[in-house]
Amino acid sequence: MTHTIFDLLHILDEAGIDQPVTGKVISERLGISLTTVWKCVNLLREVGYFIDASAKTGYILRKRTRFLLPYEVKRFLKTKVIGQEMHHFEQVPSTNALARQMMNEVGNEVQPGTVLVAEQQTGGLGRMNRVWMSPEGGIWATIVVMPKLNVDQTFIIMMAASISLARAIRHEYELSALIQWPNDVFIGDKKVAGTTLELSADEDIIRYCLIGIGVDTNVSIEKVMPHLSKYVTSLSDELGHDVNRAEFFAAFLKEFERRYQMILKGETESLFREWRSLSRTLHRRIRVRTIRESFEGEALDVDEHGALLVHKDNGEVERVIAGDCYLI
Repeated sequence: MTHTIFDLLHILDEAGIDQPVTGKVISERLGISLTTVWKCVNLLREVGYFIDASAKTGYILRKRTRFLLPYEVKRFLKTKVIGQEMHHFEQVPSTNALARQMMNEVGNEVQPGTVLVAEQQTGGLGRMNRVWMSPEGGIWATIVVMPKLNVDQTFIIMMAASISLARAIRHEYELSALIQWPNDVFIGDKKVAGTTLELSADEDIIRYCLIGIGVDTNVSIEKVMPHLSKYVTSLSDELGHDVNRAEFFAAFLKEFERRYQMILKGETESLFREWRSLSRTLHRRIRVRTIRESFEGEALDVDEHGALLVHKDNGEVERVIAGDCYLI
């Protein structure tokens, strides 16, 4: 949707629900014809805005869209970089795949902090190329960052994203969200959100990172994914009502920008402390499954590269770089 359409929406927002705005006023303020005003209003209606129209009094915005449009997110957004450039899609195979294509084709033109968000993904993938269920009502997004850091600092970027998801959930809804190594966010014993990260590098220096974000916000798990209801939850299921996705997403982006700036400044130790304080994995008995083996033990800590240190039952300490972790 064009900037003109959102400029029109901003005029209706400014007026409020009690003050109609005539087509003539909109036409003069935006420098467009009355016919274009009418077309823009109809386009807004097509994406879910309920707008009253009267030949005598003008237009009134009565109800907002349910879509996670950039305009709606930016009503709440308080960042300087992350999310200032945002692209919305109704249905795509994967926002990560779109972001990867974008970087391959016009990477030099992409603004750092650009966000791609979709209402639904049909081919979303999580870690290790697992299917990532992405139904309508969730938040499925990719953040593009260009940190120019060494590749061995990759994990801390994903760590910042996981922390930011947990903090946003805690701050907005007072739900006790915790992080399970390496990248999942849980409420109680059920997963509510997760992150992925893929990168492109020149030798050992990161050229760009694609941070995949998935949050089950307004999703009825019992209806949409009943086979996963023992293991997965949503914000709406936990609260008993739908949430404002745009407001939550803006809150998360603000949390992430603050921590991402800390990474760029080299202030990483405080992020590790925060991650440890939010971990549901450390100092717990766990089962680890890697490509090569499966074993049990106690999760001791994470090292500076994000590897999980596990005290195995045989007395050895194993450094787990990649794998699945389950509480037992």
